[in-house]
Formats: sequence, structure tokens, C-alpha cells
Amino acid sequence: MSIVSDAPAVHGGRKDASGGKKPPKRTGPVTFYRQIVAELRKVVYPTREQLVTYFFVVLAFVLVMIAIVSLLDLGLGKLAFEVFTGAEDI
Repeated sequence: MSIVSDAPAVHGGRKDASGGKKPPKRTGPVTFYRQIVAELRKVVYPTREQLVTYFFVVLAFVLVMIAIVSLLDLGLGKLAFEVFTGAEDI
């Protein structure tokens, strides 16, 4: 039975010949920049039409959530007011 923390997947599978952990190899700033540019070329950007659609979907969702939270706040606030002040009939 092996311990999870000793599994190769936890440490990236890197061990040197003596069985100890090998420190990860550092990349230079130029290589890092090239990797960033390569990853950004893979990004699929939305079209203007998709962006407008997503904007309105998110806006509608946020407005619905604001309405739900506001109604809950109003209702629970009135309930708390009734519980702690009591209904005084005059």
C-alpha cells in the first residue's frame, strides 16, 4: 500500500537517481514570454454577436438574482422585526 503523498502524480513524477525530489527546472523570461504568446494564439475569442448575447444573458441573470436576494432580505427583515418587536395592537 502506498501513501498518496509519495505517488508520482503528486510530485510531478520527478525524482533524481538517489530517490530524492528534484527541484523543478526554471524557465527564463524569454521562454516564459514565448509560452504566453503561444498559449494566447490558442485562445478562441468570441465574435461581437456572441459577446453581446453573453452580456445580456449575464445582465438578466444578475438582475434576477438581485430581485431574489432583495425579496428575501425584505421578507426576512419584516419577519425579524415582527419577532423581536412583537405585534402591538392598539
